[in-house]
Amino acid sequence: MRILLLSAYDAHSHRRWREGLVAAFPAWDWSVLTLPPRHFSWRIRGNSLSWAFTERARLERPYDLLIATSMADLATLKGLVPGLAGVPTLVYCHENQFAYPAGREPYLRLEPLMVTLYTTLAADRVVLNSAYNRDSLLAGVQALLDRMPDAVPPGIVERIRARSHILPVPLEAHWFSRQLPGPEAGAPFTIVWNHRWEYDKAPERLFQALRQLRAADVEFRVHVIGQQFREVPPVFAEMQRELAGCIGEWGRVLDATDYRALLRQSHVVLSTALHEFQGLAVLEAVASGCIPLVPDRLAYPEWLGAEYRYPSLPADPVRESGDIARRLMLLAKQHKQGVLPPAPDVSGLSWSRLGPDYAAEIGHLLQ
Repeated sequence: MRILLLSAYDAHSHRRWREGLVAAFPAWDWSVLTLPPRHFSWRIRGNSLSWAFTERARLERPYDLLIATSMADLATLKGLVPGLAGVPTLVYCHENQFAYPAGREPYLRLEPLMVTLYTTLAADRVVLNSAYNRDSLLAGVQALLDRMPDAVPPGIVERIRARSHILPVPLEAHWFSRQLPGPEAGAPFTIVWNHRWEYDKAPERLFQALRQLRAADVEFRVHVIGQQFREVPPVFAEMQRELAGCIGEWGRVLDATDYRALLRQSHVVLSTALHEFQGLAVLEAVASGCIPLVPDRLAYPEWLGAEYRYPSLPADPVRESGDIARRLMLLAKQHKQGVLPPAPDVSGLSWSRLGPDYAAEIGHLLQ
């Protein structure tokens, strides 16, 4: 089978997904086109133009299936390369532009919203990594269409819903490996916070919860790690100064083996996120053996039981930080008593378990 795979904004999670997909089905003939994850506004609107006139020979080959990420301007690409119009098409949504926090200039956001809408409509099948992603996409499409002045056709949301299916980004086998050692005997209660250093991950809630732990004389160590960008919220510098004696690793861990070792040696993975679509960083840590402590929002209720979720209070960071601190204190006490519960089983999110579901989804299009 000949498959054209398009990743229009090949960020880390997109890259690992497409590489995992190709590796899971080595017998298929894959042709992969990617564009780098930069210059977002140009990339999401211009990817069809870039590909149609620089990769035309590859695009015009005969294909049995087209798979594209939702960043691809699929409707325009099919218009510019007519040979693709009749190829069965699956769109994979790692995220949707409707659920992103509004920027400083909201009027500029119409372009990415429309690209997402047209791309999902141009696909025969829309696969999303979580029900939260699907539901926020459909709600966003409806809200956008409700704002339009006239000539809005009926049934758009229903059309997208009817062709939608949930398949998370699978976890690779190495996250479940126990070859690397777990937490050292006698090590302090260790927390890892492994997210992008941006406002939508709510790092100030992390800081306030850890301050309460220290004020209660709880012995702990925290690894604050993750991707950083040009502008880092100032709370990170404040946290590093005030909690210096409690901090383990700080900043991005570039070596993959070192990162996996750090997760294996931690007791709890904490999320304070206000925005994300699957929670891969948390799921990696859980597969590695960490006990999750996550908010009762976003996609987390789909993967983790109520015992691992604290109350979601996005508009009340003080109360939410207090709830996080109390849960961490209880876990620290259990650690001291040697009765920490095991991490939940997330093996159902592995490639070995989800691979057949991906094969069935692709087979559905080829019937």
